[in-house]
Amino acid sequence: MTQRTDTKSSIIAAQAKENPKSSILEILGASTKLGLTAFGGPIAHLGYFRDEYVKRRKWIDEKSYADLVALCQFLPGPASSQVGISIGMMLGGMLGGLASWIGFTLPSALALMIFAYALKNYDVINVGWLHGLMIAAVVVVTQAVWGMARSLAPDRTRGTIAVLTAIITLLWPSAYGQLIVIAAAGLFGRFFLATSEMPETPLIGISISRRMAVVAWILFFGLLIGLPLLRAVFPSYWLAVFDSFFRVGSLVFGGGHVVLPMLQAEVVPPGWLTDSQFLAGYGAAQAIPGPLFTFSAYLGAVMNGWIGAMVALIAMFLPSFLLVTGALPFWDAVRRRPNFQSILKGINASVVGILLAALFNLVWMKAIHTPYDFCLAIAAFGLLMLWKLPPWVIVLFSAAGGALTSMFS
Repeated sequence: MTQRTDTKSSIIAAQAKENPKSSILEILGASTKLGLTAFGGPIAHLGYFRDEYVKRRKWIDEKSYADLVALCQFLPGPASSQVGISIGMMLGGMLGGLASWIGFTLPSALALMIFAYALKNYDVINVGWLHGLMIAAVVVVTQAVWGMARSLAPDRTRGTIAVLTAIITLLWPSAYGQLIVIAAAGLFGRFFLATSEMPETPLIGISISRRMAVVAWILFFGLLIGLPLLRAVFPSYWLAVFDSFFRVGSLVFGGGHVVLPMLQAEVVPPGWLTDSQFLAGYGAAQAIPGPLFTFSAYLGAVMNGWIGAMVALIAMFLPSFLLVTGALPFWDAVRRRPNFQSILKGINASVVGILLAALFNLVWMKAIHTPYDFCLAIAAFGLLMLWKLPPWVIVLFSAAGGALTSMFS
């Protein structure tokens, strides 16, 4: 079975090399669809990714997807974007990773640039259709938690790890606390989830060399340490902007809303933006799909037009590219070792618990307020699970239902 799965991964990688244009275009098309429909924040994005890449397109198997999620939970930056970039690199190398990032990021970045130009003084309110999008996120995350729990926490021990992780994460809502729980679960797995036989671990098939990975690590730490020094020695507005956004993208753990206070501390005190401009953009960011890190495009556009938007956006996501490029070539080898597989069993079970906690704390509590909300969520869940409708249909259905239920609640 392992040989058959490895062969399938090799065939996919070979096809990407033989016909790179069609492969890159396919990656771009799939990620753009997600960039237009993936509402609800990073945890919900992982659910959308799983449905599109694992279940529908079968570009990556469930185990490898879970391992990528585990890796990106350890890396600073936007975990969902890094997972998407990783899958793109798996299929099409560096160009595939770039295509995946562009497709997933560009729709929300362009939307926020438009907000910056035309709606910077507009206060986005919780209108019905926007609330419906949050309900869609509840449905998608619920499906992801259910599906991943069945494969990653199928027995009593790993199920207990998932439950305890969810409890600790809810009671200790800290990005660093989350990392500690993941590390503890991996340590438990190493000693108590060991198996005598090597579990099935398909090759990811990354076409990036280890030499390139080392170069990526050197560039990452070189820029992280060197940019502040250059900024101090050679004062420059553009260098200061690039340094600020690169540093935030390099050091924030947890992604999503965790990045907002760090960004505010970088752009408001220097006078690049006012508090009202920052909060207006934050409100606008809640109404669009895609990664919240594209909020940097709004900030850059307010600061210095479309050029500022591009500089801020690239600086914000560049650390993710360098980190993923540096980690993936070694990750594929490390994850196939028997001892590390035991560690991953514990880590993956803890990831299920983190998703479960996020379902309640980050999604459910913000979306389900009335019986109408719960009825809409049940209906959308039935359409997704029983009728097998694609997520983008669920998004449209929930948005329309949210607009309708707002008239009665």
